[in-house]
Amino acid sequence: MLHPVIRMSDDEDSREEFVRLAESAGLNVVGQLSAPRDQPDPKFLVGSGKVEEMASLVESESIGLVLVNARLSPVQERNLVRHLRVNVLDRTTLILDIFAQRARSHEGKLQVELAQLRHLATRLVRGWTHLERQRGGIGMRGPGETQLETDRRLLAGRIRALTQRLDKVEQRRSQGRRARDRSETPLVALVGYTNAGKSTLFNRLTASGVMARDQLFATLDPTVRRIEDLPGSALLLSDTVGFIRDLPHELVAAFRATLEETLSASLVVHLIDGASPDRGRHQAVVEDVLNDIGASGIEQLRVFNKVDMTDRSPGLERDENGQVKAVWVSAQTGAGMEALKRALVERVGEGRVHRWIELGPQTPRLRAALFELGAVIQERIDDRGQCHLEVELDRRDVRSLTRLSGRDGKLAFELLLH
Repeated sequence: MLHPVIRMSDDEDSREEFVRLAESAGLNVVGQLSAPRDQPDPKFLVGSGKVEEMASLVESESIGLVLVNARLSPVQERNLVRHLRVNVLDRTTLILDIFAQRARSHEGKLQVELAQLRHLATRLVRGWTHLERQRGGIGMRGPGETQLETDRRLLAGRIRALTQRLDKVEQRRSQGRRARDRSETPLVALVGYTNAGKSTLFNRLTASGVMARDQLFATLDPTVRRIEDLPGSALLLSDTVGFIRDLPHELVAAFRATLEETLSASLVVHLIDGASPDRGRHQAVVEDVLNDIGASGIEQLRVFNKVDMTDRSPGLERDENGQVKAVWVSAQTGAGMEALKRALVERVGEGRVHRWIELGPQTPRLRAALFELGAVIQERIDDRGQCHLEVELDRRDVRSLTRLSGRDGKLAFELLLH
């Protein structure tokens, strides 16, 4: 295992994380080398001396695979393979391999294959450029160019086919989202750095049996379940793939449809490993990915997990206005779960609305809809002919009222949601 250190950018957490990635892929790490560099070497990424040192380690330990904790260019990868005489995987390829092992659903397998082919396509285009110079005379082609073009065409065709199949899957997913919208049950999206404990928390809140293991990327396929035992109405909770630093662009692109499930959420629950010394960096990585998919504007609740491994007490943190800004819990032991449920009810806005509202004669549909819902406790008409209603109704019904057309819907939003 080779850890390039460019401009002293390395840190212990990055190295430990890369070891865990290797172990998650089922590999046995027998040796590690750190390779400090002021600038990346265009040939090997690291210096030639470090490559020689790695070659000696490969020979002495009978190593069959070298992992590089960085993204290699096609040329760098090819040069390392030739010099070390063993297969070489960079960080991107290793993560793609883990995803390929973990994918279980039809959609997940399609997404992983698409990401792998897009990654391979960069190797064909940039890694085999030396073959493109093997041209013959006028009107003739060299054998290298013919093979390269054939491989490119096959790859492009397969990528096109996978993209079309995923588009159809996305259409079905969109239909599911529309069905959830019609049911008017709010969706809460659970996101976080890989191995933060999302699946364990998901199981705790929904009484589900989603696989939860102490390993990176244990969950790839998104799952949606109901949280039933809440004051007020139920919520839907979705569990998504975990994020990680330097998440390959090919994966973000392939899993965009899955990640964009977050865009339809009423609330994003950002789960953070509260016991990790690098939790600040992990938070930043998740925020970056949310920004990439356009979900940064969705209301967010930070939940710090593994409180049982810290000196903190489980419970709510509120800001100066009394709003919930964070929750400390332990998904493993169940500590803080009731506090989290209260926070979900507050932040998603479920529960009951009880207030007096004033309606003018220009909003007859809103008044009729309130009576139809059985939300009117009493009605009074003042000297000006204005209608004053005491109403109590579920916030899920409030959202349905805001869909009324024209002035009725606008007034419902202003009076009941503000």
